[in-house]
Amino acid sequence: MRAALMAAFAAAAWGTTYVVTGALLPPDRPLFSAAIRALPIGLVMLAWRRRLPQGRWWWRTAVLALCTIGLFFPLLFLGAYLLPGGLASTLQAASPLVVMAIAWPLLKERPTALRVAAALIGLVGVALLVLRSPTTLPLWGVLAALASMLISALGFVLVKRWPAPTDMITMTSWQLVMGGLVLVPVALIVEGAPPAIDLPAALGYLWIAVAGTGVAYVCWFTGLKHLPAAAVSLIGLVNPVVATVLGVIVLHEAFGPMQALGAGLVLGSVVLGQPAVAERLRRRRAPEVATAA
Repeated sequence: MRAALMAAFAAAAWGTTYVVTGALLPPDRPLFSAAIRALPIGLVMLAWRRRLPQGRWWWRTAVLALCTIGLFFPLLFLGAYLLPGGLASTLQAASPLVVMAIAWPLLKERPTALRVAAALIGLVGVALLVLRSPTTLPLWGVLAALASMLISALGFVLVKRWPAPTDMITMTSWQLVMGGLVLVPVALIVEGAPPAIDLPAALGYLWIAVAGTGVAYVCWFTGLKHLPAAAVSLIGLVNPVVATVLGVIVLHEAFGPMQALGAGLVLGSVVLGQPAVAERLRRRRAPEVATAA
């Protein structure tokens, strides 16, 4: 339960990224925003733990950093800049199915019928959330959101395939620093000098760096350590629900009965895909099977 709650916090924190980006951060700076989100908090965490990778963990961390930070963050921010807050998040709703597909060969986690059903229910729920969005969408925004989902799904499966040789704070700091160091020169080349940062932008960056990155990634990786990858990916569907609610409250985006039904289906799918629920259903079926025999 503790691991599931930690993963849920991470997903909820990530759901705030879209509204914070749209309302507080400088416009048209996805690479700069990605670098600021990753590198400073990563350096703080690394200075706190004072431990560097050893041996093969240099290249493993580099691969993980690209998947979870270096490529994922710019694509995520690009989607956040180009798409409505809730929609940018909900386009990643296929992530549980993608994680299941990748985890099967890499982790030998065969997807169960219950989890596949939960993922499909969550996908339907997210589709209902999207109905509030305009029908004409920027192609690059959609592609960026989908690409961010694919690359992060691979990264999260690899995090579980390669058990951390140290505590999660240290492991997270390695990825944030390596990913951030990749992003800084690219941001400077592509976007030029850093923009002026006013107080609202500073507060926005502080939130997404500390709560939405440092704390959230430690919580998410802890969930991956203790739970099946598919179960954690389903918890990630909390992300679009939070993004949608914040989009309605802060940005005054439309919300109606269909969106409420969608949110309910998404949350139901999250619960349905957890190991504890599957175990309870198995125990209930066991006496029935025995009686029938």
